[in-house]
Amino acid sequence: MQHRLLLTAALALAACQSPETVATAPTTPAAPGAVAVPNAPDALYGHHHGLPHRSHEPLPVDQLLRVKRATARYQDVENAKADGYVDINVVIPNMGRHFLKSDLLDANFDVEKPELLVYSPADGPDMRLVAVEYAVPLNLSATAPEGFRGTADEWFANDQFQLWTLHAWVWKANPDGVFNATNSRVP
Repeated sequence: MQHRLLLTAALALAACQSPETVATAPTTPAAPGAVAVPNAPDALYGHHHGLPHRSHEPLPVDQLLRVKRATARYQDVENAKADGYVDINVVIPNMGRHFLKSDLLDANFDVEKPELLVYSPADGPDMRLVAVEYAVPLNLSATAPEGFRGTADEWFANDQFQLWTLHAWVWKANPDGVFNATNSRVP
């Protein structure tokens, strides 16, 4: 109970600070070769970044951390390919390059199994995982799917691809919000 109270207080304090003043939280100890994943809400984006979003609704931080942990291995795009994510040659400015796992494309939302991974060019030939994207075919859902807890997420009906889509910028801070479709920090 005291841990939950401290976590709530930390979230409230973090919400009052600018992204530049939020301290980095400790990470979960990892086995050799494993990817360290933050275990505190204000560390979702890494060093010196908060959790910006446009909605007044609190963010579902626990769910965002779950997806971040579930996708940590995909920071290496080769792991994503090995697990069935395919480069669909969709590269959108202020989003990045999209990799789809078509086996996941259905009417269900599973926070730990995003249908798409979004990468941005890094130094050299490497790509950097910046976001995950959820997708539900429009013909399987007449209205925006139930996604993250609360109303902070922003589903978009994409007529071109015939999908409901939702981005979650869990790997790169987004000044326009965690669930905004685009990120001005991504080329």
